[in-house]
Amino acid sequence: MSAQNEIRLEHLDVWFGSGHARVDAVKDASFTVPRGDSFGLVGESGSGKSTILRAITGLAPSWSGNIAVQGKPLRGKARTKEFYAAVQMVFQDPYASLHPRQTIDHVLSEALHLHSFDRPDERIVQILDDVGLAQSFRFRYPHQLSGGQRQRVAIARALIIEPSILLLDEPTSALDVSVQAEILNLLTDLRAQRGLTFLMVSHDLAVVGHMCSRIAVMNLGAIVEMLNVADMRALKADHPYTRQLLDASVQRRRVG
Repeated sequence: MSAQNEIRLEHLDVWFGSGHARVDAVKDASFTVPRGDSFGLVGESGSGKSTILRAITGLAPSWSGNIAVQGKPLRGKARTKEFYAAVQMVFQDPYASLHPRQTIDHVLSEALHLHSFDRPDERIVQILDDVGLAQSFRFRYPHQLSGGQRQRVAIARALIIEPSILLLDEPTSALDVSVQAEILNLLTDLRAQRGLTFLMVSHDLAVVGHMCSRIAVMNLGAIVEMLNVADMRALKADHPYTRQLLDASVQRRRVG
C-alpha cells in the first residue's frame, strides 16, 4: 500500500437491507486520494456520495471491498481512536452537528479532552483565530451564531485535534450563497497552511471545481467518470450523465 495515498478505495460496495429489500447504495467504487490532495465526489442526491464517507467512518451498515486510510486497512464498522485522530468530518448542517446547550468553549474543550491534548485554553484561542472568529465567540451558544459562524465552529472542532484528513459532506449547501464562498476560501487556506487532505462531497460542480483537483462523478451508486478540474472547467466529459451535470451547472450560472 503506497504511503503516498491518504485514502484508497478498491471495489467498494455498500448496501442497506437484505434479500428483496436490499438497496445497493454504492457499487464497485475505486479511487485514491494522494496526501495533500483535494478530491471531490459529485452527483445528484441519492447517488451514493455521502454513503462513501459513512463507509470510511464506520457508519455504513454493510460494505465489502477494501478501504485503507494512511496505508492501514479498515474492517467492518469499528474505528480506533488513532483513526479519529487522523480523520475528522465536517457535516452539511452545522446547527445539527453542534449541541444546542453547549458553549463553543465546551465543544472545543471536549474534543481536546477526548484526544488528551494539553494547553486547552491556548489551543482554543488559536483555533478560533485560525477560522476567523473573535474570542468573544468562545462562550456563546450555537443559536447565537449565524450559519456561517456555526460552520466555522464545526471546522474548528474538526481541526483542533490536528487531523491530517478532512471529510467534507456538503459543507456549504446549508449556507447562504454570500457565505458559501467565505467558507470555501477558508477551507482552501487551511488545507494549504496545514497540508491537509480533503475528500469532499457535493452536488454543486462549481463548489467542487473551486476546491478540488480531481473529481469522481457518481450516478445511481456508481462512479461513471473521473475528471481533473481543468477538464471539468473546459466542459470536457465523455459520459452522458457528466455532460448533463455540466450543462445544468452552466445554465444555473447563466440564470444566476
